[in-house]
Amino acid sequence: MRKMMEILSRGASDAKTEALAPTHPVDLNDQDFERFVSSYPLVVVDFWASWCAPCRFMAPIVKELAAEFGGKIAFGKLDVDNNPLTAAKYGIMSIPTFIIFKDGTPVDMIVGAMPKQRFKSLIMQHLS
Repeated sequence: MRKMMEILSRGASDAKTEALAPTHPVDLNDQDFERFVSSYPLVVVDFWASWCAPCRFMAPIVKELAAEFGGKIAFGKLDVDNNPLTAAKYGIMSIPTFIIFKDGTPVDMIVGAMPKQRFKSLIMQHLS
């Protein structure tokens, strides 16, 4: 409660840096994408499609890492078939593609399926 009061007393601009990331991947769409990636200091977005076998391979890994990094890294999932504007904006040509955002700015792109430990190590490079 004390920490929440400190955050509120500092104002909305500081609250962003203290926002706890969800412990599960959040389904995103073209309308809420920018708000989501700007709401947390570190965000990993999974660009995927339901027909994509490598995407289905990565889905449980993304879910596990969201729980593991809950509070530190926010994970989002964007279905490229249903959200073509955002996919086009970020130049998604292959899926799965993962874009890592730091303070709302893309800082890294990871393309393709891989083992959990490899994916985790690539993400951890961006933890400050």
